[in-house]
Amino acid sequence: MRLRLIKKFFFPRLSLTIVLLILTLIIAFLAGKEFLVQRQSEPIFPSSGLSYHKKLSDYFPALRNTWGDTDVYIFEGKEPGGCILITGGTHPNEPAGFLTAVILIENIFVDKGKVVIIPRANASAFTHSDPQEGSPQRFFISTAKGKRFFRLGSRLTNPIHQWPDPAIYINPSGQKLSGSEVRNLNRCYPGRPDGLLTEKIAFAIMEVIRQEKIDLGIDVHESAPEYPVINALVFHENSSELAALVAINMESFGLKLRLEASPPNLRGLSHREWGDAAGILAVLIETPNASHGRLKGKPSPDLIVEGIDKFYPRASRSGRLFVDYPETGIPLKDRVGRHLASIISLVESFNELYPSKKIKINNIPDPNEVALKGLGFFLHSPS
Repeated sequence: MRLRLIKKFFFPRLSLTIVLLILTLIIAFLAGKEFLVQRQSEPIFPSSGLSYHKKLSDYFPALRNTWGDTDVYIFEGKEPGGCILITGGTHPNEPAGFLTAVILIENIFVDKGKVVIIPRANASAFTHSDPQEGSPQRFFISTAKGKRFFRLGSRLTNPIHQWPDPAIYINPSGQKLSGSEVRNLNRCYPGRPDGLLTEKIAFAIMEVIRQEKIDLGIDVHESAPEYPVINALVFHENSSELAALVAINMESFGLKLRLEASPPNLRGLSHREWGDAAGILAVLIETPNASHGRLKGKPSPDLIVEGIDKFYPRASRSGRLFVDYPETGIPLKDRVGRHLASIISLVESFNELYPSKKIKINNIPDPNEVALKGLGFFLHSPS
């Protein structure tokens, strides 16, 4: 009798416990697998014009074997000329910056001068997502032979790689900021060789500027459509003449460019500290990204790529934005196309102002063709 009662009440409960335990292990395995995927950098397929490939730690060895180390792609012409640095991925939740760098790496050839490209300036920030934002981990671009997936990361260095945040962060230029900005690469310039990870990344990029003898630095970004500095070029005061020429040259693409002088009292930013600490021409370019904004609806990969959101057109009609936002959205291909137009215009303007340091870059995708054919046409297929 007792044995029958045990079988009746104990074994069904034991079976249910085992089933729940197995399901828990399966969910934990799948979640862990997805978590590890975030730490894998998607491949980039450089054009045959690539001269050589280095790591950031080659310029600053203290970054070796850390999550701050990242790839540096160098295209060098047969003829001497000026040298340009292009950084994407300073903020990995601004995908047009990263994709612009990838498009350039996979397409360009340099005949004269040198082009240095760092597509994942803050590699650590690609390994996690902004908390409480519900952001997708990845988005994809269709190519002729399949889809290529790209990570959508965070604005800040992964806290697993740099912790804890101080209550107040005093950056290398002496400005007091919110504690979490200690993990914002674009507040940590010119960096510290003995600082925290993000400060070391900033210092290493300054070493790239010094060792490669950079003449012009271009930091590629995106911002929310409600942010006043949008479709803009932010320039150090030593680059004011260059910026004015760029605005004129952008008109040949049918694009208007807002010019914003870098505030001298806003420290730690690339365009400010590259100009002050290294003495180079320094600019930052911005495009409007709905997935980055506060007024957006549900986050999704489609919002990143297509830029269609039901709330931003309404905000635009109400005069609450600093950019027109159509019902058809502002897709990623248009944002990357605008960045490419800005870079083309920057090179042309630089060559006009400094003919002795002329830089000749071939095969930068035409922005109008990017808008017509899509990004996938200019990306290598995953096969």
